Amino acid sequence: MEPVRVLELYSGIGGMHQALTESCIPAEVIAAVDVNNIANEVYKHNFPSTPLWAKTIEGITLAEFNRLSFDMILMSPPCQPFTRIGLQGDISDPRTKSFLYILDILPRLQRLPKYVLLENVKGFETSSARDELVEILEKCGFKYQEFLLSPTCLGIPNSRLRYFLIAKLQSELFSFQAPGQILENFPDQEPKASVKYTVAAGLEKESPFTPTEEENIELDSGSDGGSGECSRKEAFLFKLETGKEMERKWNQDNDLSIQMLKDFLEEDREEMSQYFLPPKALLRYAFLLDIVTPTCRRSTCFTKGYGHYVEGTGSVLQMAEEVQLESVFKSIELLSEEEKLMKLSTLQLRYFTPREIANLHGFPPEFGFPDKITMKQRYRLLGNSLNVHVVAKLISVLTG
Repeated sequence: MEPVRVLELYSGIGGMHQALTESCIPAEVIAAVDVNNIANEVYKHNFPSTPLWAKTIEGITLAEFNRLSFDMILMSPPCQPFTRIGLQGDISDPRTKSFLYILDILPRLQRLPKYVLLENVKGFETSSARDELVEILEKCGFKYQEFLLSPTCLGIPNSRLRYFLIAKLQSELFSFQAPGQILENFPDQEPKASVKYTVAAGLEKESPFTPTEEENIELDSGSDGGSGECSRKEAFLFKLETGKEMERKWNQDNDLSIQMLKDFLEEDREEMSQYFLPPKALLRYAFLLDIVTPTCRRSTCFTKGYGHYVEGTGSVLQMAEEVQLESVFKSIELLSEEEKLMKLSTLQLRYFTPREIANLHGFPPEFGFPDKITMKQRYRLLGNSLNVHVVAKLISVLTG
């Protein structure tokens, strides 16, 4: 069998390439394209034999595309035009220009690829760019299926909900295709059921924290398979979040099919001092942090600002597992800054290391960064990357 000739667009640090390798299908990346020079350095470090084109996609002519004669396109177009917290400029955003160029090129190729896989943020599914994509795919004779998937569906303790589309050039439908639907699980998976539980009705049986009358919300109940520290912490801090978000976190942390974070952590604790949160961050953001312990079965999505910004960029790790979170935060607002800092410091809060985030994203141990890539750059590149395991399974589904 001839290897599948793969064109990797918006290649970044090589998440798609790594997923292709993990999928074990016979394949060769014949060209990777990205304009980010820092990402390209990481890509070359890990995939030195792959031709890497450091140029804009719009700078590739139709003749050049035809000469590549590729069988598969893997791509992660810029997500900024579609993020829920952004301006949602969609196709009017200049950053969508390269993607629209691909859609213009596709029908004019001498030979259409057999397969297409696209990844983007949640929000892309309601965009005009998505509508143009599926219109072109249908015009060219592709059958496609859309997904909204998070690594948690593969037992990975990290929430990273992303939109995916897979398309193949053939007359028959996918065997699992659900026309007009966006699947939220892989075809071979059953949707997970969650158990609702009202805090005031009995959460105190799971946790020493007793909510006040106005703090009644519904959460998922169950055994966390560990110390229960996550349960107590979530109950203590849930008033800072919506009931729906807390319900999701509670359910995930009590799902025994999801691995514990400790399985993804580095073992050398002596080198961790550089990752501890500075005093200023502790004092300013303590109540806004998403704090997890090694025995937790969840973490929030790590963004490109992680390690540089604190609020909303990803979970932080509580290394002092024996310290009760509620005992630290109880009446803390009445203390002086010095006393607050002393209490908060007992938690030993630190950032996840770039290697640990790479582990959660599914990059293998041999995947690395050139020494000249700074810590901030590593976090930024990983925040812009994808989950290797999720994409690898989608590639297997697509080509199976």
